[in-house]
Amino acid sequence: MNILGIETSCDETAAAVVRDGFKVDSNVVASSLKEHAAFGGIIPEIASRRQIESIHSVVSQALDQAKVTLKHIDAIAVTAKPGLIGSLLVGVSFARALAYAAKKPLIEVDHIQAHWYACFLRSKNDNRPLPNLPAVGLVVSGGHTSLFDIKNVDRVKLIGKTRDDAAGEAFDKVARLLNLGYPGGPVIDRLAKEGTNDQIRFPRAELQGSYDFSFSGLKTAVLYYTRKHKNFSVKQVAYSFQESVVDVLTDRAILACQRKRVNTLFVGGGVAANSALRERLIQTAEEMDIKVYFPPMSFCLDNAAMIAGLGYRLTKRR
Repeated sequence: MNILGIETSCDETAAAVVRDGFKVDSNVVASSLKEHAAFGGIIPEIASRRQIESIHSVVSQALDQAKVTLKHIDAIAVTAKPGLIGSLLVGVSFARALAYAAKKPLIEVDHIQAHWYACFLRSKNDNRPLPNLPAVGLVVSGGHTSLFDIKNVDRVKLIGKTRDDAAGEAFDKVARLLNLGYPGGPVIDRLAKEGTNDQIRFPRAELQGSYDFSFSGLKTAVLYYTRKHKNFSVKQVAYSFQESVVDVLTDRAILACQRKRVNTLFVGGGVAANSALRERLIQTAEEMDIKVYFPPMSFCLDNAAMIAGLGYRLTKRR
């Protein structure tokens, strides 16, 4: 069963063809990130304008790379929420028109749910066995930091969320404080590897009795530290900031697995590409006899393959 996925929730314009919910035959992404970098963040108007310009060609490329036509497509899946309103309108409007013209079913997909589902995706030469459910899902991105209790695709419950800044947002804001540019995640990850120290320790928001997250206090602590210490080491601050984020994300995810009595953990979203988070979660999960799954790097950031994959699962429950 071939599903065409379309994703336009933020600055990317993406389309993909996925077979049977996991085999990725094509995955095309056009990004306007460079245009946003000068502003230090996403400008919604720029994002939606570029998506209007590129969505037709991106979908065409996805079909061509998969060596299929619309005749071979069984359904069309599109991101319906959450995201930038203008960007979502571009993708949903295009998908609805295409589904109507081609007489194909249309499946509207939750972008955040699709991030944990990305752990099921497999490229053409990837023959790893698929993970099992139930599981705990940790989605960590620029706009969201969420924990899910996943019984199956039909039974997913949000059990934890950020009360203020998302983890990816905190990376971007701290990078701005350190004059590292945008986006902040990759450059902080790189610098942190050279800034190992035990002199600087930033706070970890405990939030007892909850699976929720909070990173605004951490961001403020970094601001105060840099104001007080004029000759601070950027690498050391990057390391200590990242350690705080990684500690909190790891503790909450592992705690949820233990309390829900599941031994499978899915991690998705752009911050899932962070090398320190991957290393810490893999090590800690192994000690607790928990199997942790990360999507391949190309499926951590926003993409349409995860939309098509989850769309397939949603068609099967109808």
